[in-house]
Amino acid sequence: MHLAGSGRVIIQLTERLDEGQILCDKKGTRIAKVVELIGPVKRPFASASPMTNNIKKYIGISVFAAEQPARTQKKYRRQKK
Repeated sequence: MHLAGSGRVIIQLTERLDEGQILCDKKGTRIAKVVELIGPVKRPFASASPMTNNIKKYIGISVFAAEQPARTQKKYRRQKK
């Protein structure tokens, strides 16, 4: 991980991720959310927005993609009369 001047975190990926994917450390702490994918296809990078105030603590460590649970609740919509 690398901290860019814009405040985003640049992460070198080993496998393809989707935009909006949550990144966690080995303890499961949510660190960042992927905003966009950049760079060449063979060695992609992700630009992510930090989800923690102390992002400098996580620079240089490995992060992992969190499994996002499937949405179980239906959206409630009131019917028109």
